[in-house]
Amino acid sequence: MLAVQFAFHHWLKSRRFTAVAALTLALSVRVSAANGAERDRSNEWLTGTPEEVGLDSAPLAEMFDLVRERGIPVHSVQIVRHGRLVLDAYFYPYSAGTRHDVASVTKSVTSTLIGLAVEKGFLPDVQQSVMSVLQGRVAANLDARKRKLALEHLLTMQAGWDCGFEPREARLFEMRRSADWTRFMLDLPMIAEPGTRWAYCSGNCHLLSAILTQTTGTNALAFARRELFAPLGIHDVVWPADAHGNNHGWGDLQLHPRDMAISEAWVRKATRAHVERTSNSDHYGYFWWVKGKDYPGMFEAVGRGGQRINVWPAKDLVLVFTGGGFEPGDLAPFILKALKSDDKLPANTQAQADLRRRIAEAAQSAAARPVPKLPSIAGLISGKTFNVTANALNLSAVSVKFDGSAEAHAELIWDGHRESYRLGLDGVGRFSTNTLVNLPCNTQGQWLNDNTFLLQLDLVGGINCYRFNLVFGDQGRKLSVKLSERTGLNDEQFDGTASP
Repeated sequence: MLAVQFAFHHWLKSRRFTAVAALTLALSVRVSAANGAERDRSNEWLTGTPEEVGLDSAPLAEMFDLVRERGIPVHSVQIVRHGRLVLDAYFYPYSAGTRHDVASVTKSVTSTLIGLAVEKGFLPDVQQSVMSVLQGRVAANLDARKRKLALEHLLTMQAGWDCGFEPREARLFEMRRSADWTRFMLDLPMIAEPGTRWAYCSGNCHLLSAILTQTTGTNALAFARRELFAPLGIHDVVWPADAHGNNHGWGDLQLHPRDMAISEAWVRKATRAHVERTSNSDHYGYFWWVKGKDYPGMFEAVGRGGQRINVWPAKDLVLVFTGGGFEPGDLAPFILKALKSDDKLPANTQAQADLRRRIAEAAQSAAARPVPKLPSIAGLISGKTFNVTANALNLSAVSVKFDGSAEAHAELIWDGHRESYRLGLDGVGRFSTNTLVNLPCNTQGQWLNDNTFLLQLDLVGGINCYRFNLVFGDQGRKLSVKLSERTGLNDEQFDGTASP
């Protein structure tokens, strides 16, 4: 099961935790435990029923109905209360045992590693200036404000340089197109005093990753393996790096590790509101969001597409969501409705049975449908390679082949890689491996009309879900592509021409 959980070193006898206890982040994928309160030996979690921890199973079952009725692309939901894992659900096409890109939840992991670097003596504290830590680095636009820029300003998204004020994180994509990402960030001009203006700048996180490389003698992933993962027997972790070996400090981390422990003092600092005014009603800690007055004491790690980990010490509650483009807040009302008591509720065998049934149904694919007759243009374009014009996804060629069965075969030249996919034409996606993220993807297709074929490529654990509307014209010699991505990453049109 994917139990993305928070536990704490110092448990009270009742297994309640306090907000200042030492935090352990466990994102672990294991085989699901039995439904009863059995001890999972792999990480010492107890499992149980919702009623055993004061939750009502009936509203939780209703949550599954909403997901099904609206087609919400949630991948998993876990609930931990009073030290027991009481809900552990997976939604097709995601499945247990698969790594998941945790998107900007990575930022909270980067914060954790900075905390460890301080504890281990690689960094004195977070008041150190960035330029003093990165000795030997030359920065353009170096002024008094940039000299004052400290690690804490990066952690609280208050760097003061020209990043995070532009729409759609344009500066991040500019950084990724540069030859040296660290230098790109250091060269940014300052537009405010550090610590005075909040701006969500993912480059801050990557600069901290580069600082981990500089100070620990290895990169963030190797540091995590050495200090966290190896002692716990965790090996299957993927974290891409830039051309200089610095792991992407802002995102792209794929995990099913077990425990990542940090000290009580760092948790207290990281999950305290250092910034009161952000882009919404929430406050901000060290790459952790801190909820406002509606949920006092709650803090969360938030990632694009629905990746979220909520910790609410006052209710002794941990919620974990993964997804491919949904808002976890849409499911929160059902969980709040289920939250009936701090004590055990009477057993509700019928509601528990309904919940188990819905959990099982959520993991299953839809039934296959009859494949409609293919339009005549399918024969004209089948197997042809269409070279396409420049696009943000960096596709250079597209090909779809039909053989009269319930499957088609697609090939994309993507970032210079030849990616091959099986497409379900019967309403059921087929699984292939996307080598760019090294995760299973689920693909299907359908003819929308006589000349338009919809190719849907769902990276599942890779979050992104792409829809390619392929419009063929000129007797199968021309192609127009309308590309969209469910979380909003891509929305563009480009053209293609059949190879001779």
